Amino acid sequence: MFYLSKIEHKLTLPPSLLALPIGEAIHTELERLFLDKVIANLGLCVSVYDIVSMEGGSIFPGDGAPTYLVVFNLIMFRPFPGEIITGKLVSSDADGLRLSIGFFDDIYIPTHHMPNPNRYEPENSNKNKGTWFWDYGEDIDSSFSINYTDEIKFQVQSVSYPPIPVEQPKESKPFAPMLVSGSLDQDGLGPVSWW
Repeated sequence: MFYLSKIEHKLTLPPSLLALPIGEAIHTELERLFLDKVIANLGLCVSVYDIVSMEGGSIFPGDGAPTYLVVFNLIMFRPFPGEIITGKLVSSDADGLRLSIGFFDDIYIPTHHMPNPNRYEPENSNKNKGTWFWDYGEDIDSSFSINYTDEIKFQVQSVSYPPIPVEQPKESKPFAPMLVSGSLDQDGLGPVSWW
């Protein structure tokens, strides 16, 4: 789920940070640049772990800021396929579920990864929202719902990094640089209250 990734970056340090000790100034600028950003094939940056080395400090002609070559480690969030994670329900529609784990909200459970047999009941007031049910047995009493208050265990199926779109239609969802696809169709998965 969490990994250390070693990065080498040419960093231009803004003059406003030069009053700080150099290590602290570089750490502050690295956090500004990388924290809460997704790096393709590495994951979501959670924190700057440490600075391994910093070289340079050269000021190039026409530039008022020193430039350093910095090697540092980042703590990255990147779940692996097969991992079991617990999240909260953010939205439920006919396409499936969207979950959140607090600091990351782009987790999707498509309909084909819901427990079988299942059914979807849209709300009367809003057809784009509704509730998913797992029909465990033959009678109506053995139907389990997935509610917004539930903690939900899911298994990671895939992690993808879609290409950045050139243009997006106005009605489309906001672009997500990292998508996690999950599954609820195995024993022990789904709302914790089921088990």
